[in-house]
Amino acid sequence: MDHIVKSYEEELRRLRELIARMGGLAERQVADCAYALVRRDAEMAGEVVGRDAPIDALEREVDSFCVRLLALRQPMASDLRFIVAALKISQDIERIGDYARNVAKRAIIVSGQPFMGGVNGFQWLAQLVQRNLKDSIDAFVRDDADLAERVWAADAPVDDIYTGIFREMLTHMMEDPRNITACTHMLFIAKNFERIGDHATNIAETVHYAVRGAVLPEDRPKADISAEVPPYLGPTA
Repeated sequence: MDHIVKSYEEELRRLRELIARMGGLAERQVADCAYALVRRDAEMAGEVVGRDAPIDALEREVDSFCVRLLALRQPMASDLRFIVAALKISQDIERIGDYARNVAKRAIIVSGQPFMGGVNGFQWLAQLVQRNLKDSIDAFVRDDADLAERVWAADAPVDDIYTGIFREMLTHMMEDPRNITACTHMLFIAKNFERIGDHATNIAETVHYAVRGAVLPEDRPKADISAEVPPYLGPTA
């Protein structure tokens, strides 16, 4: 019996490690696509586009591993919530990888065009979603419901910055129709970052439920957009 319990605990530990590895890959993709955009580095953006496959492969591995655990172990209570959470989170991470790849594809295009508006809005937006993504993955790895709740509450500044960028790009397009193509690419880039933030929030909500068995309310409190943002350090090693 002890052997069976130990084996089960090892399987749950392995599942946690798979999600952590998958999250780490996604964090790198988001950081590097943001760097490529801000620095107008088409070569870096191309590398991001070509690095999406490992995230997809890990999602498939997590999916089959979770199905196996559910079928053979028939978990209950917190273990069941943990396994289902891992399944859902892997899907969110896979989508984050897709959005990072989309940003990189458009970063290649805009690297040869004049940058519409200031770079600060995009840089700040990227920093915020990177921080929320990292914290949401850390919350899962550590079973930290409090950290998950902070991530859940921190999505408002992401929405606010995205709205500001949208208005700025719209103004440029109205001022000169020749800006429409470049501004459209920038709008799609901003939307992809905003969606990454949404999926980080989804992860946080899933973690909170997995740990506490309680669903967070639908209406998020407004976070302080003036909160300090960590410096942008460029691509990960």
